[in-house]
Amino acid sequence: MIWKCETEPKLNIHKNALGVEWLTYPALDACPEIVHGFSTRKGGISTGYLEEMNLSFSRGDDPENVKENYRRMADALGIRPEQIVCSDQTHTSNVRVADSSHCGEGVTRPKTWTDVDGLVTNERGVALCTSFADCVPLYFYDPVHHAIGLSHSGWRGTVGQIGAVTLETMRREYDTGPEDVLVAIGPSICQDCYEVSQDVILEFQRIYPESEWPRLYYAKPDNKYQLNLWEACRYTLLKAGIQPQNLSMPNLCTCCNPTTLFSHRASRGKRGNLNAFLMLK
Repeated sequence: MIWKCETEPKLNIHKNALGVEWLTYPALDACPEIVHGFSTRKGGISTGYLEEMNLSFSRGDDPENVKENYRRMADALGIRPEQIVCSDQTHTSNVRVADSSHCGEGVTRPKTWTDVDGLVTNERGVALCTSFADCVPLYFYDPVHHAIGLSHSGWRGTVGQIGAVTLETMRREYDTGPEDVLVAIGPSICQDCYEVSQDVILEFQRIYPESEWPRLYYAKPDNKYQLNLWEACRYTLLKAGIQPQNLSMPNLCTCCNPTTLFSHRASRGKRGNLNAFLMLK
């Protein structure tokens, strides 16, 4: 894999006997109360441009392949498909509370909600799950109040401050204090790969102070820009009260690693989905 920043700790790479590969964060691996992971393309049974570990029912795959991929991924993490609760992502900043009544939704039975890009829970055995192919996964763990959150932050969700919204939801529901929370920004598209148009940059200029603009993007010819979603999410999280020592950066780009990770940009839309998982044991 191509690591983008050697000064940050690399993610841990795991592989089981079936060839399923997944990634974890050292800081979260050190927390015995939780299980977490980020899938790769390796170890599933899907074929063609969905090869191998596609975890989406909406990308043209055989549903039986997707179900088997979920079974394999769940087994690798030590959970069951019936415990998984999936988001319903539409690039909003909507965050919902999940509980045991939602277990299996999106995998073994239909979802009961729409337009949900973030999930939180304090119930053990409820495995939160969000989907990606360049957008930014955000993992949240409150070890004091025993609560977790998992959110999907594309550029619209980043402008919508979904990281801060997730923390506020955890504060409201579980009395979470941001100073206690461990956060990981997951594998996603890096600034070098993420070209956007001026209308996107205008949205970021509307939300982020001018002092931050040089860290968030740089201009190219023809009103094109290279946008840094990692830095935008980092700024939002620190402003919301996350302590710098509790924030893990991704240093791994989906677009730079298209044979290992699904990337919408690299594949021009012909791809499957990667999933992030987080559960209180």
